[in-house]
Amino acid sequence: MIDRFLVIVEANGLPAAVVLNKIELDRAIEETLARRFKPAGYQLLATSVKADEGLSALRDLLRGRHSVFTGASGAGKSSLLNALEPGLKLRVGAISEKWRTGKHTTTAAELVPVAGVGYVVDTPGLREVGAWGIDPNELGACFPEFPPYLDQCRFDNCRHLAEPGCAVRSAPAGAIDPDRLVSYARIYEEVSEPSWSSGRRRGR
Repeated sequence: MIDRFLVIVEANGLPAAVVLNKIELDRAIEETLARRFKPAGYQLLATSVKADEGLSALRDLLRGRHSVFTGASGAGKSSLLNALEPGLKLRVGAISEKWRTGKHTTTAAELVPVAGVGYVVDTPGLREVGAWGIDPNELGACFPEFPPYLDQCRFDNCRHLAEPGCAVRSAPAGAIDPDRLVSYARIYEEVSEPSWSSGRRRGR
C-alpha cells in the first residue's frame, strides 16, 4: 500500500516522507524499510507515541507546511496528531484482535491546526488504494530510483518487467530494492487494465 501512495504522490509532483509509526512493536522493520525507500530518496521517520520517540523530528518535518497524514487503518495517524497537539482529543481505536486490522475511528478528512507546525489533514484509514488514471508508460518515472536507468534499457519500449536488457532490473545492488520492483510489476499490471486506466475501480 505504501508504494501505491507514493506513486500517486509522485504522479502529482508532491513531496512525501514515510513515517513508520508504532516502532516499539517491531524495531527490526526500520532497517528493512530503510533499504527499501532510501534509494528512492524518501525520508524515513520512526515514531512511537507510546515510547515518545521521533515526535520532535516529525514536528520539524511538518513545520511550515500543509501536510496530509494518510495510511492504513490502525496506523496511528490520529494518535500522532494527538501527541503533536495535546488537547485535540481525536478519536483513536485499537487494532482488531480478531482480524489484526485497524478500526475506522476517523470517518472524514479533517484539517487540523498544530501549534508551531502548521496544518495537517487527518484522513480516514484505508484498506486498499489504487493508482487510478496513471499511464503505464509513465509509471517508471513515479519510482524515483528508476529514472537513472530508464534510458539505458536495450529496448525503447521496455516495460521493466521481464524484458532482456532491462537496465532497471539489472541495476547495481542496493540501487533499487527488490520489493520495489515487485510493487512496480503489480501496479503496472493494474494500471494497464482498461478499468483502472480509465479511473474506475476494479472490484477484486
